[in-house]
Amino acid sequence: MTIRVLIADDQMMVRQGFTVLLNAEPDIEVVGQAVNGLEAVARAAELAPDVVLMDIRMPELGGIEATRRITEVAGSPVKVLVLTTFDLDEYVYEALRAGASGFLLKDASADELAHAVRVVAAGEALLAPNVTKRLIAEFSRLSQTPKAPLKEQVGALTERETEVLALIAQGLSNAEIAGALVLAEQTVKTHVGRILVKLGVRDRTQAAVYAYESRLVTPS
Repeated sequence: MTIRVLIADDQMMVRQGFTVLLNAEPDIEVVGQAVNGLEAVARAAELAPDVVLMDIRMPELGGIEATRRITEVAGSPVKVLVLTTFDLDEYVYEALRAGASGFLLKDASADELAHAVRVVAAGEALLAPNVTKRLIAEFSRLSQTPKAPLKEQVGALTERETEVLALIAQGLSNAEIAGALVLAEQTVKTHVGRILVKLGVRDRTQAAVYAYESRLVTPS
């Protein structure tokens, strides 16, 4: 099955470069481009891509608000992968809260870019290892007080689901969680599905946000 991608970036060279790299992959097709946030929202609604590569700083409408508008559509299967640089780390936290499924550095290699698209399209979380520590520090700074509604929803999880959620928040894959908890990978997938339903979130990344904001997981 081909993964359909929309690229939203105000820099033509970035759009064209990523288009060439992704179209070279046998299972990925770039179906459209957008030069600003407003166009990204419109094109996402029109084309219904599997993944949107979203720049943060764009004219007309920024990438964070564009992400929010795309992901808040009820039943929307569109996943957003935020493109960032080291300069923009402070915006990544808000992008994830807005509904992004992960983020990727703009200087990523062709293989890293393709891998990121596949991971996000599959519903997994993607946090670039180079900046994950700084992101977690931001979660810690902005989430000093647990939010009551979040604590209540996390409290609805079983003990095993809570363990799985904590490992999701640490960036572990299903296979890694299965190894850590000595479970079958299919069992982990079942737990993840139940966690998403109970928390009312769309994917693993949003579940990780809940884990940090509820203080179930605290950065060490």
